[in-house]
Amino acid sequence: MSAESELTVAGLAHDLNNVFETLSEAAELLSSDSKWTKLANTIRRSVRRGERIVASLNETISDPGDLTDILDNAVLHTEDVLSFTRGTAIQYARDIDPCVTLPGSTAAWERVFVNLFLNAAQANPQGAKVEIGATCAGGIVTVTVADNGPGIPASILPTLFEANVTTKKSRGRRGRRGLGLHIVQSIVAEHGGAVTAQNRQPLGAVFTLTLPQAGVS
Repeated sequence: MSAESELTVAGLAHDLNNVFETLSEAAELLSSDSKWTKLANTIRRSVRRGERIVASLNETISDPGDLTDILDNAVLHTEDVLSFTRGTAIQYARDIDPCVTLPGSTAAWERVFVNLFLNAAQANPQGAKVEIGATCAGGIVTVTVADNGPGIPASILPTLFEANVTTKKSRGRRGRRGLGLHIVQSIVAEHGGAVTAQNRQPLGAVFTLTLPQAGVS
């Protein structure tokens, strides 16, 4: 990383940490009124997640990340988002091999799964169900995230992981959308892996991540 890039990351981290500090103070004020306790706790969790993401920009993690803990944090943040955007809660099912560990930053992997879970929720707002499977063999980890939505249009599949590609009809008032799956692909590739997507029968889509097992050389 160049000195200029390091300065940019350091500056971004500094400014975001100032934002997080302000949000934390706001949460403390809200928590003084019992009717705002839930919102205050959600803000605190979001701040902690933001701080982990900022820290991950410069992290070099040598210890393997436990997939169960990563998924627990990702589910918690996803439910926070859905709760305050009036989204329907997701039903989750897991089948995780205990040997599975992920290399690199746990905060980065939380981002991967949050984006996949939110993608599933947006695909089926009436009641998304997500099935998560993970196995390891021969030093390779395979993780699948399957949903019960309508599937991915064939016309979009070839470019699904490109920036600003979206199946949503509206881009909304907050600017460009369609970055979630691009973020997923970028993080997986950064850790030496690959991600693919395909439709399944009778309904739904499945995302498959393959990457090196943490701690296996």
